[in-house]
Amino acid sequence: MTSPIVDVVAPNPVVAASQATSTYRVWAPRANRVWLYVASENIPMLREDTGWWSSHRPVTAGEDYGFRIDNDGPFPDPRSAFQPAGVHGLSRAVDHSAYVWNDAQWQPPPFSSAVVYELHVGTFTETGTFGAAIDRLQHLVDLGVTHVELMPVCEFPGEHGWGYDGVHLFAVHHAYGGPDGLKQFVDACHAHGLAVILDVVYNHLGPDGNYLAKFGPYFTERYKTPWGDAVNLDDTGADAVRQFFCDNAVMWLRDYHIDGLRLDAVHALVDMSAIHLLEQLSTTVDELEASLGRHLTLIAESDLNDPRIVWRREAHGYGIDAQWSDDFHHALHSVLTGERSGYYADFGSLSSLASAIRQVFVYDGQYSAYRGRRHGRPADGCHGSQFVVSAQNHDQIGNRANGDRLSHLVTPARLEIAAALLLTSPYIPMLFQGEEWGATSRFLYFTAHENETLAACVREGRRQEFAAFGWDPSDVPDPQARDTFTRSKLVWDQAARPRHHRLLDWHRALIALRRATPALTDGHYQQARCEWDDHAGWLAIHRGPITIACNLGNRPQTISLGRRMCTRLASSNAGELPRDVMGQLLLPPDSVAILEATSAENDERRQP
Repeated sequence: MTSPIVDVVAPNPVVAASQATSTYRVWAPRANRVWLYVASENIPMLREDTGWWSSHRPVTAGEDYGFRIDNDGPFPDPRSAFQPAGVHGLSRAVDHSAYVWNDAQWQPPPFSSAVVYELHVGTFTETGTFGAAIDRLQHLVDLGVTHVELMPVCEFPGEHGWGYDGVHLFAVHHAYGGPDGLKQFVDACHAHGLAVILDVVYNHLGPDGNYLAKFGPYFTERYKTPWGDAVNLDDTGADAVRQFFCDNAVMWLRDYHIDGLRLDAVHALVDMSAIHLLEQLSTTVDELEASLGRHLTLIAESDLNDPRIVWRREAHGYGIDAQWSDDFHHALHSVLTGERSGYYADFGSLSSLASAIRQVFVYDGQYSAYRGRRHGRPADGCHGSQFVVSAQNHDQIGNRANGDRLSHLVTPARLEIAAALLLTSPYIPMLFQGEEWGATSRFLYFTAHENETLAACVREGRRQEFAAFGWDPSDVPDPQARDTFTRSKLVWDQAARPRHHRLLDWHRALIALRRATPALTDGHYQQARCEWDDHAGWLAIHRGPITIACNLGNRPQTISLGRRMCTRLASSNAGELPRDVMGQLLLPPDSVAILEATSAENDERRQP
């Protein structure tokens, strides 16, 4: 099917994918006149009753086009599939049926046993393209990853950026390789047994190249977000706007064979409708899943600590499959680094870390000193596979003034502890690119705005933001500097160096143990039993026959296990631990060990 706006052509986007031909249509309810601009010709379009405008001219794949609104423009198509000349250029029609897929029998691995790997296409490799990323997929397979999560790849201003200021949500960024480049990447991932999750941003659009307001009421002044006017989800004209986002989700999952979507910052979606956009999205994706016969996953990023996001719709939830839980990261980071500024003021104790392990949210209704109010609610009726946790991610690294990774803040021994606690947690673990070998390349905030006024605002905004936290503004890297971008690229040769390779082997061993041990993937966080001593600095986590014993203190600690166990894995600092441990374990400082109850102990525990 040839169409630049495939999901507009039919009310049902799934049906639209099977149509043989398409004509140009665009939603512009505020316009008095609309022209299709194609082949240097202005063609008048016909108004329909619903605010749509149409032309009888058939779409031809590869042709560039735009729309003129009341003698202004031409502007790119709000549903453009490709912007080869960037956010301000004409749109290019794409024939999604032209690509020959090689994944006809593909089904993604179960998300309940996932190990997720977050990457940024532009910095994952030196070249920064989908094609270059394909060459590194075997590394992820050898590591034990099951799902690759891409930071946003929709069209955003400039040649490089994080992607969260995208303005053409249906278009694949031209510098990464465009539509075919993404399809080739997904196809290659599936050939390697890897599922693909795509980060999408529905809570706002960037300012540069954002022409949506020229076409219709995509935004509302009723609410404000940190990025300006809120997306219109419940004001006049909201029905078509909501469908715009649902159609976008369908396009990625259907036309690009993406296996799941990560929905950015859903707490910034202001929607007072009886049916929240998240519920509408989950319903739409469930219907698409049934039509395609392929498992699809929706993951929400939220700082609300609200389990209703993942509750089933029948239980008055939104029906999203999983959500990020930042409390795990904050509790782990603050214990490992000793940081207590900002939101880390609410964390810092082993008791907080234990709470994150056995109840998901540390703040599930308690008073938060950082927020000055109560925060969250208990994660009742949930499963561990409904929560994605991390020791590092793009936000927690990149939103530090100097893009500090954990490898810049703690010792190699503590990096091993972080990996052990993450990969034995009852939740879905996620790694950030290079974390597995302790990469020391920073991940900074970088942009490439061509609009100098906007670039100056971004630059000054970053400096003021970090000055409020005590940073010297002159020490904050310039987001617009080319060097800020290039410094963020992974240095793959580093992974082969002895210290880094030891950490890589440690991650591989932990993931292999997780995969081979049902108790580590059962998701029963409520059954985890934790013991700790904040003063001495030790923590023991018991999950069925498995015990994770950790010493973060500055002297050796004897940890009571209460049963006979055998050592499965031990970190570098642990030294040569005995294979058989008779009830007590002596752990050196900054070390961790994973032990399993012997068969006799397991048999006794199974007795009624």
